[in-house]
Amino acid sequence: MTHEDKGKYHKKHPEGATVDDELRQEILNQVKNNSISCKKAEEIAKELGFGLEETGRAIDLLNINITKCQLGLFGYGETKKVVQPAQEIAPELKESIEAALQDEKLSCVAAWEIAGKLNIPRMKVCAACEALEIRVKPCQLGAF
Repeated sequence: MTHEDKGKYHKKHPEGATVDDELRQEILNQVKNNSISCKKAEEIAKELGFGLEETGRAIDLLNINITKCQLGLFGYGETKKVVQPAQEIAPELKESIEAALQDEKLSCVAAWEIAGKLNIPRMKVCAACEALEIRVKPCQLGAF
């Protein structure tokens, strides 16, 4: 989505799309300044038994901004992203990233899986991607 589309997230979805009432209420309970963090969205999804994709769709339909991406890619105010390219990349991390690429991109899902498999912070995977000039896309929540 472009800057001009901010606040019109519902337009990414078919007209008439709906949100589960329980999910809607929990999202609205956690929203501050029309924003919700990626971490909070993850917690809601786990707590209520929804997938991240469905939770992200609900957030879009409610026209709520997603902030503080757990990979450091978006939602950090004026700087937008906070992740910096890694100075060094462990061979196992590089191999895992390269093995998971699809169309020369690493999905958010794959980044999270690699972090879990290697027991490293999610942002470290993204820092390696920054150094390797690999885009992380798509977002599990549908944010970008």
